[in-house]
Amino acid sequence: DRYFERSRAERGVVYRPSMISAAKLMPKTRNLSLVYTDEEGQQREEEFDLMVLSVGFGPPKGAEELASRLGIALNKYGFCQRGELTLTETSKAGIFVGGAFGEPKDIPETVAETASAAASAARFLAASRGTLLRPAGEFPPERDVSYEDPKVGVFVCQCGTEIAEVVDVADVVAYADGLRDVTLTREIPMACTPEGLEEIRRAITEEGLNRVVVAGCTHRLYEGPLHDCLRSAGLNPYLLERVNLRGECAWVHRYAPSAATAKARTLVRMAAARARLLEPSQRAQGELVPSSLVIGGGLAGLTASLSLAEQGFQVYLVEKEDQLGGNLRHTRYLMGDSDPQQYLADLIAQVEGNERITVYRQAKAEEVSGLVGQYKTILSVAGQDEPVTLSHGVIVVATGAEEARPEEYLYGEHPRVITQRELEKKLASGDEAIRAARRIAMIQCVGSRDENRPYCSRVCCYQAVKNALRIKEANPKADVFVFYRDIRTYGFMEDDYRRAREAGVVFVRYDPEEKPQVSPQGKQVRVVAHDPALDCELSIDTDWLVLSTGMVPSAGNEALAGLLGVPLNRDGFFLEANPKGSPLDFEADGIYLCGLAHAPKLAAESIAQANGAAIRAAVRLGKERVEGPAIVATVDEELCAGCGLCVSLCPYGARQIDKEARTARVVEVLCRGCGLCVTVCPNGASQQRTFGARQIMAMLDAAL
Repeated sequence: DRYFERSRAERGVVYRPSMISAAKLMPKTRNLSLVYTDEEGQQREEEFDLMVLSVGFGPPKGAEELASRLGIALNKYGFCQRGELTLTETSKAGIFVGGAFGEPKDIPETVAETASAAASAARFLAASRGTLLRPAGEFPPERDVSYEDPKVGVFVCQCGTEIAEVVDVADVVAYADGLRDVTLTREIPMACTPEGLEEIRRAITEEGLNRVVVAGCTHRLYEGPLHDCLRSAGLNPYLLERVNLRGECAWVHRYAPSAATAKARTLVRMAAARARLLEPSQRAQGELVPSSLVIGGGLAGLTASLSLAEQGFQVYLVEKEDQLGGNLRHTRYLMGDSDPQQYLADLIAQVEGNERITVYRQAKAEEVSGLVGQYKTILSVAGQDEPVTLSHGVIVVATGAEEARPEEYLYGEHPRVITQRELEKKLASGDEAIRAARRIAMIQCVGSRDENRPYCSRVCCYQAVKNALRIKEANPKADVFVFYRDIRTYGFMEDDYRRAREAGVVFVRYDPEEKPQVSPQGKQVRVVAHDPALDCELSIDTDWLVLSTGMVPSAGNEALAGLLGVPLNRDGFFLEANPKGSPLDFEADGIYLCGLAHAPKLAAESIAQANGAAIRAAVRLGKERVEGPAIVATVDEELCAGCGLCVSLCPYGARQIDKEARTARVVEVLCRGCGLCVTVCPNGASQQRTFGARQIMAMLDAAL
């Protein structure tokens, strides 16, 4: 919502609720004329220079054939049929779905759900973990090249026709042959295939190469196989330099082959200049305790705990209350036929019955120390005099959120003003006062999307439509009014919104500048609001007024964030490392995030995110030791003044001051090689391994 409001307030973007009927090309100006009906029901026509269409998603081509072959069901729109709470489960056991094939969605949800699908598959494969990994002993001993003169081999990949149809590969190969310390050049059809990798390995062995340049596609795809290729030839895998000819030449200069070839020459020249100065590197390693601490015993915490346990890992589940289940305890029904209370009861039974899970109720983390693979947490547990000390390799944060308590619209002053959660409880119990009500009004975004809480709680529209439908099912003659700013029943929930309208639920839009006014009328409550569709003031005396209040962060978030050394966003929820690429991770390695602790979301989304966080944690726990990257920062102790600037700015906590030596020290298993410390060091004591000053300057000299 912040982006939305900023675009209006700071960028002048105008949002017009309307119904578009036609778009026409103006013959004289060649501009576009848009015909639409505004909120007042008036037909308008405006001329625009450009029209951008926001289009939706349809099922992928071949979906029906794929579903038929796999024996899985599709929904009426042609997307994969999924469980109401278990979004990655298809209609066939053992087949899981992730991403937009299940339902149109944005990147963060796609990443989380796909990780959840991987977690579901990992449960089946837990007993086979690691059986197909290639033992390290199969690689020959690493050759010591420290006393050898540089012998650089340059391999230029055609990438099928992706590169060769634009870049003159033969010309680049011939050019590379004249570069300093290059002793072998070769053109390869496909460097990433087993045949291509074998050709590189054989050339290294036969020609005695000790540095390798591979010019082809992006390193993100094939760096691992190329590293193994060098190891198979007895070379350290970090004596490799990559050039992305496909992305940086062939694709971006597709219609300028001469320029693409000239640029390819330059990039290969720079790579060879750096490669000759490369030195062997090793990954930092540390001890690993193969167990997990899950903080929070709500839906997300329970799900993550069970997933990790079923993948074979010990789990310590810590819950601050005396009951497990969190917010799901208050969810009595869903839009569909699923029973959330039965689901929760089964989940708790599975968690409590799993021998790998130890549950601590009424417990609180008092101290957390250590690093990824070697965390130590001290708990205070109600009823125990002595604190409990736990050793574990990773942490999953699943502390949940709380229902916001309204401070307006007579809540707490009038007995007939309640929240959606309170209404749901009454509906589920068959409350006669609700069943007999002739008129019920709901107000959306109460205490949300305003200056105090400028975010959407994502669940409120779903709750309102769900409860409105339940009211109509119990009493079709009841009048239900929903006063809203925007209805956000996204994805297939739009069907439920449409169903509510067809059942007679009346939706009335209001502007935040003209919020509904509420006043007591004896046992009833009067709601007065402007109806933009009728362009008049609407006054309703309602038997019940229901407020959609949204969610607020858990009260203990700030203290826990301080213990773990992880950030909160400005709203008080935990802040992920990257909203699109890493929605389940913190910047701090070995700590993961899921559920309402991250942001408001539906129960099914919390389950998916919890399973996703579990597989992220399992990837760490499934290894014998913690491994950091090889390309990390280093410190020249003779130059380091111990100023601590790098320590204060390191986003991963990978820097410490050695109190005896009074110099900075790098914790290599935590370092991610971002280079921030290198840029801020005032005297050049901090350097980046394989990206030192000599190597960077050599590349710049070659470029010029």
